[in-house]
Amino acid sequence: MPSHVNNSPVTETRFVSLDLPEGGFRLRRGGLLRRVDVAYETVGTLSERRDNVIFICHALTGDAHVAGRHEGEDHDTGWWANMVRPGGGIDTDKFFVVCANVLGGCMGTTGPSSVDPDTGEPYGSRFPDITVADIVDVHCLLLRQLGFDHVYAIVGGSFGGMQALEFAVRHPGFADKVAVIASGASLTTQALAFDVVGRNAIEQDPAFRGGDYYGGERPDAGLSQARELAHITYLSGEVMKKKFGRRRRDIPPTVPEDGKHPGPIQSVFEVESYLKHQGRKFLGRFDANSYLRITDAMDEFDLVQGYPSLADALEPVRARILAVALDGDWLFLPRQTADLSHALLSAHKDVSSLVLDAPAGHDSFLIHIEELSRAVSGFLERVPVRPPPPIDADHCRDWDALEALIPQRVRTVLDIACGGGALLNFLSSRRPWADCTGIDIDVDGAVSTLAAGHNFMLADVDEGLASVPDDSFDCAILSESIQVMRHPDRVLSHLLRIAPIGLVSFPNFGMWKIPAELVFRGRMPVTERLPYQWFDTPNIHLCTVKDFLDMCRAKNIRVEKVEYFSTLAVSRVFRLFGARSLGTSRVLVKIAR
Repeated sequence: MPSHVNNSPVTETRFVSLDLPEGGFRLRRGGLLRRVDVAYETVGTLSERRDNVIFICHALTGDAHVAGRHEGEDHDTGWWANMVRPGGGIDTDKFFVVCANVLGGCMGTTGPSSVDPDTGEPYGSRFPDITVADIVDVHCLLLRQLGFDHVYAIVGGSFGGMQALEFAVRHPGFADKVAVIASGASLTTQALAFDVVGRNAIEQDPAFRGGDYYGGERPDAGLSQARELAHITYLSGEVMKKKFGRRRRDIPPTVPEDGKHPGPIQSVFEVESYLKHQGRKFLGRFDANSYLRITDAMDEFDLVQGYPSLADALEPVRARILAVALDGDWLFLPRQTADLSHALLSAHKDVSSLVLDAPAGHDSFLIHIEELSRAVSGFLERVPVRPPPPIDADHCRDWDALEALIPQRVRTVLDIACGGGALLNFLSSRRPWADCTGIDIDVDGAVSTLAAGHNFMLADVDEGLASVPDDSFDCAILSESIQVMRHPDRVLSHLLRIAPIGLVSFPNFGMWKIPAELVFRGRMPVTERLPYQWFDTPNIHLCTVKDFLDMCRAKNIRVEKVEYFSTLAVSRVFRLFGARSLGTSRVLVKIAR
């Protein structure tokens, strides 16, 4: 347990009976609830302006206790305590966090084990089917009843990510930002199959009795088996191999009550022992009927249903979206996040998309969260109004010229290989009305770019541009990075597919200092713009300005303008006499389709 938890705040579970519309709460699949109680918890301090509220949607079997410690506990027992804490990814020194148990749950919110006001008995089999939309509508009613008609952000992982997406679509404008982590617009067929088998195990348990088992024997065998099955999807194959392999564990025999000699020692696989432990532990805190209703709601969730495309389904979205995938996750695949990001870009929404290294699998969003915490923190950062950081004189001249080449009508800009987002900061200071997005492979760059208020896509530029939809941006920039691309010609083709206008700057390998270095010293040059030794340089496709222009002609890329830069006096002499390539250290080219 992290050291910070001993100082974690004390929180308590509160309960509220919702003010329902006349006639009760009508569910999407035809049911009606005359009373809905909700269990919720809060952590952090509400600001005077009430503008720092973050609502967290919990995963399949979670509850309202997201962080903090209950009275009498000596450490933080929240299910996301390593994320929601002072100084954490969701910083409780800055934000007021609200988390509530879902409709249909068994942790204080109305569900199948709750008392039906019409009969005075638990609902059991009479509890109606629910949808993710119903769950979100209940949470929205709760927040409004607590006095929040608007929240700063909604965050959810796994099934909670589905709820966060539904919030963004069904209640556009309710939140400024929405983070969707290790989730998707629907389940894959494989994930559906696991849920179907898990529900079958519960329903076929003789103790289930159609769902009316309260007051008698519970369907523990079926519920335990369903949980064991689900746990298989939470860990990656690689982690299962490292953690358990094919190792076995001896289980001591149980001594019979009649005192006779016990049976032989049993030998089971360690992975079997682990799964059985998880199943038994689950029985003490969850209800089988709730598991059935909630997994069914998750399986039925499909944002695109009823729409021509996912982009059409996402049209109502008004919030900034952060979509995070985990590369070791096979319950919610990274391609599902890529599809979501692609659809949001196609619908011209503000979206940032990251695929984080998480070899442990789906559960990494709960336990291995160092990179995720930094990304979420950057996304949630409130961007202050401040001047851009100081820029060196050369960059200032180059960027002044670059900014001048961008038409005033441009509203969306993509900076390819954006690094830490310095150019985006510069452009947004000059054009505060523009929406700026960066794409790069560096997580540190993602954090700083998100924290500056820009959108970000974490991707290898050589491969990642292919996933960006046509005409997603008004202008795309490739600033001093083309020389590090494996396939610069393909990158330029994608650039002009993504945006009708492109700006490309690069160091000119034809400048007089470079051939002079080769001729007179016999060594590969090291310059201010190419400051690497031959053995550690990232530059793999150095070119001259003539080489670049020749490539543009060969690829039918229209060159609208070329600008030449150098700070050396002798370079200006070369250019004065027409030797532009020899007299240029840096080149800026405006290209178009």
